[in-house]
Amino acid sequence: MVGQNDELACVYAALILADDNIAITGDKISAVLKAANYEVEPYWPGLFANALEGVKVRDLITNIGSGAAAPAAAPVAAAGGAAPAAAAAKKEEPKKEEKKKEESEDEDMGFGLFD
Repeated sequence: MVGQNDELACVYAALILADDNIAITGDKISAVLKAANYEVEPYWPGLFANALEGVKVRDLITNIGSGAAAPAAAPVAAAGGAAPAAAAAKKEEPKKEEKKKEESEDEDMGFGLFD
């Protein structure tokens, strides 16, 4: 439980630094935590600083909602005119399956218990 609180404290410290457009380093995370009068294990600030190195946290946070929708929309846009053909193919597939089911039902009807 203590480790989770330490991790959460480092996350909040990193978010504070990102909000103020300050580079996220282990020393700065430690300084924020010290100002908040919160003590963490000494490896946490450096661990978070290394994990966030080269990451634009502000961009990461602002693009969270749009990241999930983009991949779903991309294949439709890339398909272009092929979308109607794919829709037509999907409509035909269930008909084929229905025919196969009907044939198998017809075959079973000839082998009843009371013949």
